[in-house]
Amino acid sequence: MLKVAVYGKGGIGKSTTVSNLAAALAGRGLRVMQVGCDPKADSTRTLMGGRRIPTILDALRSGAAPALEDIVFPGEGGVLCAEAGGPAPGRGCAGKGIVTAFEQLAALRAYEICRPDVVLYDVLGDVVCGGFAMPLRGGYADVVLVVTSGELMSLYAAGNICSAVREFSQYSGLILGGLVINERNIPHEAERIRAFAEENQLPIVARIPRCGLVQEAEEAGSTVVARFPDSGQALVYQALADRLIGAWGGGIGGRTDAPA
Repeated sequence: MLKVAVYGKGGIGKSTTVSNLAAALAGRGLRVMQVGCDPKADSTRTLMGGRRIPTILDALRSGAAPALEDIVFPGEGGVLCAEAGGPAPGRGCAGKGIVTAFEQLAALRAYEICRPDVVLYDVLGDVVCGGFAMPLRGGYADVVLVVTSGELMSLYAAGNICSAVREFSQYSGLILGGLVINERNIPHEAERIRAFAEENQLPIVARIPRCGLVQEAEEAGSTVVARFPDSGQALVYQALADRLIGAWGGGIGGRTDAPA
């Protein structure tokens, strides 16, 4: 099982990237689970036909002990979807909510029962506090990808995330896999990204161009990979899926021919 945490500043297109990556991996015959780790609980919306699923924290707040089928739902392409959720507005700590959600998945033996080939954690990365750093601890993630654009605040958040990952990697086998560039077409974007990658000694794993098909697919409650499978945009996500499996998958799901 390959466990990948995808971090990035809020609004950078991280959930779009993760959902399309999940759809691309599922299209390769892999069993995929996506866990949204954002209080907004909208990570898996395009995998669920545009609807939001009950969150793990919602299920716990109901008072009854939740079963696995109450918090994990099959979505587009068979991707298994879960949302950590968050506290009621103005109450509690969102980071602590993620810890609670992870503990509940473990208590229900979600990974042993669902047996995913790939687990994708979609994590808000504006602040890497104790809760939001949960995917980096305790063996939850093997590889971290950082989604960024060339915008200064996005790169600032990416720098903080990279520092946190390197701190955790000293005590585990956690790998900082590299950058996924979600292009915004702003002035000097390529130069800023190149300088950041060189300064932080990070490879650029993928470049995702700005494309109207993304919004069109999301408005239809779907991913680009599913709605426009032959588009150039879908091919970008397909290539990212191949690179991920080729570089770190170790032949999971019997697939050993993907390029690194």
